[in-house]
Amino acid sequence: MLRIHFTDVDLARTTVAARCDPLWEVAMSLHRFQTRAGRWAYADWYRATRLRLGQQQLDRLVREILVPLFPRAAYFPDFLTPQTGVNDCLEAGLDAVMITPCKRVLDELALLDRIVGAPPWAWRLAGTRERGEFVEAVRVYYAAAVAPVTDLMQTRAQAERSARTRDLLGGGVQGMLAGLGPTMLWKPPVLTVHYPAEDRDLYLSGRGLRLIPSHFCWQSPVALADPELPPTLVYPMLHEPAAPTPTAPLSALLGRTRATVLWVTAVGAGATTSEIARAVGISAPSASKHAAVLREAGLLVSNRHAVHVLHTLTPAGASLLRASRGRHEGRPTQLL
Repeated sequence: MLRIHFTDVDLARTTVAARCDPLWEVAMSLHRFQTRAGRWAYADWYRATRLRLGQQQLDRLVREILVPLFPRAAYFPDFLTPQTGVNDCLEAGLDAVMITPCKRVLDELALLDRIVGAPPWAWRLAGTRERGEFVEAVRVYYAAAVAPVTDLMQTRAQAERSARTRDLLGGGVQGMLAGLGPTMLWKPPVLTVHYPAEDRDLYLSGRGLRLIPSHFCWQSPVALADPELPPTLVYPMLHEPAAPTPTAPLSALLGRTRATVLWVTAVGAGATTSEIARAVGISAPSASKHAAVLREAGLLVSNRHAVHVLHTLTPAGASLLRASRGRHEGRPTQLL
């Protein structure tokens, strides 16, 4: 377990990243190739990426260069996932890797060697030329494996940020921490995280915590190993099952797509336009139009928060769904 200890100052300084971090996604996606755990959630990506890597003759690069530096084990070097601030783009991250002090690179490689074993060539990464070649390998892999799903990743990250915003508005930072997912338990002032590595404590000491949602992270969150680095926790976004299937009478009344939109907003405390689009399998503009029709019919209410619009059921919309479910099941329905 990883126990993260907060002070009042840490709660005030805790933030959630607006997007997935490219280099963390490189690391987590490489982990997906090293286990069958969660393969169902990435099945389409796995098949398409394996094919693409083969077509571009990148299999050996992944197997012999990248996987040994990003093992799905108790440790991989922190310098490979640097924190770059607000400009969390691939090139900013790769630039940060390039300027990492040689001593830190060697120290972290030595730790990797002690824990899981480092490849013999890894020590050459202390040199500028060799590290530049490694960075180029990461860039090529990113283009083949991660870039094709960046739109999906961003859509999911926006939806995740909206969910955390709703928790924050309803319960403050502590409410947000309490809603992070089944692998994290908030009991003030400690966030206990299911962690595959050693049992340890992380004291934030007024630095706050940066939470980064990840598309490719599966089940267990991941933190930087060095407690002196800016505290960071990369956590998995839940992979949701397919959108609920509306009953036939409701589909006949509203049309299947609008009926499904209505059902999606009944899950949790409403849904943003991007969440609806992702769950129903339609574009964001189309989701917005369907929500507008339902809003005009008095079945939804929409409220804007920053760049997101949250759609929730009206009493009339909730009654319609209850009646539809009750009739479909042959009995009255008390609550959705």
